[in-house]
Formats: sequence, structure tokens, C-alpha cells
Amino acid sequence: MLGGRPLASYSLEVLRACHEIAEIVLAVAPEDVERARTVLLRPGSSQSERVVAGGARRQQSVQAALAEVSPGCDLVVVHDAARPFVTSGLVRRCLAAAAEHGAAIAAVPATDTVKEVGAELRVTGTLDRSRLWLVQTPQAFRRELLVQAHAEAASAGFEGTDDASLAERLGHRVQVVPGDRDNIKITWPEDVGRGEQMIQLGTQGTYPQTTTRTGIGYDAHRFAEDRPLVLAGVRFRESRGLVGHSDADVVCHAVCDALLGAVGAGDIGGHFPDTDPKYEGISSIALLERVSNTVKESGWRIENVDAVVIAEEPRVAPHIADMRRSLASAMGTDTSRVSVKGKTSEGMGFTGRGEGIATQAVATVSRDCKRRWDTEEPKE
Repeated sequence: MLGGRPLASYSLEVLRACHEIAEIVLAVAPEDVERARTVLLRPGSSQSERVVAGGARRQQSVQAALAEVSPGCDLVVVHDAARPFVTSGLVRRCLAAAAEHGAAIAAVPATDTVKEVGAELRVTGTLDRSRLWLVQTPQAFRRELLVQAHAEAASAGFEGTDDASLAERLGHRVQVVPGDRDNIKITWPEDVGRGEQMIQLGTQGTYPQTTTRTGIGYDAHRFAEDRPLVLAGVRFRESRGLVGHSDADVVCHAVCDALLGAVGAGDIGGHFPDTDPKYEGISSIALLERVSNTVKESGWRIENVDAVVIAEEPRVAPHIADMRRSLASAMGTDTSRVSVKGKTSEGMGFTGRGEGIATQAVATVSRDCKRRWDTEEPKE
């Protein structure tokens, strides 16, 4: 049992979600056959499901299940029920590789140094880690290849640690498909604890995962002689203002667009159209507050905002500290998450000619979602 459910039920749920799979054969200990039929099989499933008695060793169990596979099946996937966190995406990638190459395995590169150890626990050698991969299941094969590999292994008395080794013994090349480090195998007592923790962190086959998104914003306004200049909510008394329906705060507008873009919520013009009289002369820092609330109400956190103010005048540097504080306050976040920089255009373009000010902004947001073990896709 894992998380109050039979360990095998997790893998079965994933395999049922794969429309490519027509049949499921579950090999269990002989004394568990009837109980498995009652507890694990799902009546009315779109796939044919059955239980067979396995053997004393893994290879014998696979061979017993393989004998129950219909001859019309082109490909066979072998998966250990001891790996409950497999995803349907990984199953499909292995199937696709097997369809092309005949045999495919899921595996991840080794990250630890691997030693050969002999008598009395003495190291006898160090293997080249760059060529070592840790093999998982699922493993997928053309049905006729796997049938032949098992038959010849049984005839020769050869015992492999996985099905791929039987295909390798025939000289068949096996394609590696990048696996998933969450696709753990429940082998030792501590593995059960880790699996229980993964179950407890989520519900109904999901576990928390952080999703991060980034948006880009841009705005530009030309100068006006009779208006005050406001950038990032800070008044610049020494400079001309900008033309705009609101207070023409190009920094706030660019940041708003970056935030809205990050969460897929359109742009500032869609939320606060310049044809609406109620936004005439409005403080753009107030608009940023509303946009930030929209972001947070959607479940997103503002991780970072970086804005670049492009202008020949005024000089932004003396005001950056105040601008950062103003933006952070409007967004309800810490000042350390906000950056403002001033740049010139070296006399080029409309900003270089002193005709106006432009701002570019990048915003990064995140939120916790639930990754489904059976689909591999975040469920936000």
C-alpha cells in the first residue's frame, strides 16, 4: 500500500490514460491473482485488462504476461509496478522510440561516481560516469523482438536484470529515452517514506510544482511642455512632462504590460482604454496597483520586475531608489524584487533627439500548480 492505495494502482491509472495502449496484463504472485482481479482491475475499461500468475523471478513474470499479449499487438511496454510515479508522457515517448528503433528504455544520466567494489568492500575500480545511465521502466519493444528475446534467454538459462538486456543479448540496439528522476522505484523502506511524502504533498495523483512565466512590456510617450513628468510614480520636477490620456507614466505602463503579458491577461489598453473618460489624468501608479491585484487574484506571485528607462533627459539615476520603492509599494512586493535602470540612445532615434521617453520592462511571476503523474502536464 502507498498513500492508502495498492502500489500497482498508480501505474495502472497512468496506462489507462494512454489511448495507444489496447491491453494491460498484470503479473502478480500466484497467491494474489484472485485478489488482484477484484481490487485492481477496472470493469468496463476501454482496454482489455487481465491478471496472470507471475514466476519466482522478474524475468519469469514478464514472460508469463507476454504470453497473454494478443499477437495483433505491435508494441509491448514493460513497466514495474514498483515505479508508481511514471507519466503517460514518458510511456508515449518510449513507445514512439520503440516503433522507430525496435527497443527503447527510459533512463537518466548517473550523477554519482560509480565504483567497482570487491571482497572486503575494497574498491577495485572507478567507472566512467559520463557513459553511465540509470535505467528505469517503462521499456518498450516490438512484440516479436521481445518474445524472441525471452524465448532464447529461457532456453540458454540466461537471467537478465531487465528486458533490454535480453534484447541486447541478441545484438539488437536499444534506444535510450530521457527518463524522469521522479520516476522512483519503491525498493527499500526509505523509498516507501519518500513515496508517501510525494503522495501527501498532493492529492488525486498530483504533487506541487512551481510554474514560472515571463512577460515583456514597452511604452513610449512624446514630451509636452505643459504637463508634469511622472515616472514610476515619482515626480520629476526638473523636466517636461509627457503626452497621454492618463499621467503618461511610461514606466508604470511598461511594467503593467509586462505583468499582464506574463499571466496572459492582455495589455494595459484592454484594461484601461484611453477612450474611457474615467481614466483621463489618472495616476498610472494606481493602474499598476490594479494590475498587480489582478495578477495576485489569479494565483500568481510577482517574483521580479526589471525596467529600463530610455531617454536623453532627464537623468534617472538620482531617482532610482525612489522609483524602485514606488513600484514595489504599488505591486505589494519587496524592493529587492524591483530594478530600474536609465539608458540613453546615444543621440539616435526619437529618444535620442529628445522627442520623448520610452521604457522596456520584463516581469517574472510564479505560482504553485499541481503536476499530474498521469499526464506530465501542470494543472494550474
